[in-house]
Amino acid sequence: MSKIWLSLAHMGGKEQDYVQQAFDTNWVVPLGPNVDGFEDDLSKWLSKHAEGEQHVVALSAGTAAIHLALVMLGVGRGDEVICQSLTFSASANPITYQGATPVFVDSEPDSWNMSPELLETAIKDRIRITGRCPKAIIVVYLYGNPPRMKEIFAIAKRYNIPVVEDSAEAMGSLYDGNHAGTMGTFGIMSFNGNKMITTSGGGALICHTKEDADRVKFFATQAREPYPYYQHKYIGYNYRLSNVSAGIGRGQMLVVDDHINHRRHIHRLYKELLADVPGVTVKEPIADAAVEPNYWLSCILVDPQQTGFTYSDLQQRLGEGNVESRPIWKPMHLQPVFQGAPSYVNGVSEQIFSQGLCLPSGPMVSDENIVYITDLIKRH
Repeated sequence: MSKIWLSLAHMGGKEQDYVQQAFDTNWVVPLGPNVDGFEDDLSKWLSKHAEGEQHVVALSAGTAAIHLALVMLGVGRGDEVICQSLTFSASANPITYQGATPVFVDSEPDSWNMSPELLETAIKDRIRITGRCPKAIIVVYLYGNPPRMKEIFAIAKRYNIPVVEDSAEAMGSLYDGNHAGTMGTFGIMSFNGNKMITTSGGGALICHTKEDADRVKFFATQAREPYPYYQHKYIGYNYRLSNVSAGIGRGQMLVVDDHINHRRHIHRLYKELLADVPGVTVKEPIADAAVEPNYWLSCILVDPQQTGFTYSDLQQRLGEGNVESRPIWKPMHLQPVFQGAPSYVNGVSEQIFSQGLCLPSGPMVSDENIVYITDLIKRH
């Protein structure tokens, strides 16, 4: 059979119309009508499940969005920024762009996301060591699963630390009825080729005010001051999304809800078909809050003491069956590039990393594919 990929992009059919408009009008450079339209589409879509208006700035990548969030928060050399350890490196790398130091905080076992208990421990300890609070907290919605946001926001408020929601993997995930990325000081979106929707490559920063959004746009377009010649008071960046890519995004917005519903359906199938397999656990969301993950990727834990095989053995078996899978992110506090960074760990992320595997979940994955994949998993 043809290969079953982890999360392929899927075109809804209208993307080419918007892209063709860009070519017909010669708007193939960054900015243009598609960019404005895409930002408006996103803002209106988010505002259906959010408190207040949402102002979205389309950017070249989710990483750029995190970076500009830190720029907006005034993060600089000598500052510390708390970051979830169990995540992709793009969550942490922008901290170093600003000359700041990442402080990694481990996960709690239910959500796989930042442990509120360890978060407060880290804040108190950094105050004791440095004499001041960390400048920001970056909390991740790992694989689309909402963290314990209520507890995290309460701690952040207690110490007056802004929260950046890295919801790059969580477009469509809800926490207490609110879209991921709309509750913190800033929120992050990603439109990479494997995400909920794609612009080929791209991302966005979610702001609460037009003033913040305008300031983000200023920094994202090389921080050019309003003079008749090129004048710059601040370091700027070339981070805006192209009009062609935004055209793809406009078409994708017409099918985003279908993509979200499909991934939730895929997750339900995995849960149903793997329910009675000893040692294989399908990742479920936290049960003590009103959360609705988008299930960007459905993930499992493989306990080798019960199954007789490791996640690595299973990944090889799936690969031989023409199925792509992927290990869980390696925690940032274990990455060589961040050796020596302050870390507050409890062993949870390391255990998840040692047992976790991501399974095909994209819009191109069929029910028949899931039956085939789960049969491979059940094979001993």
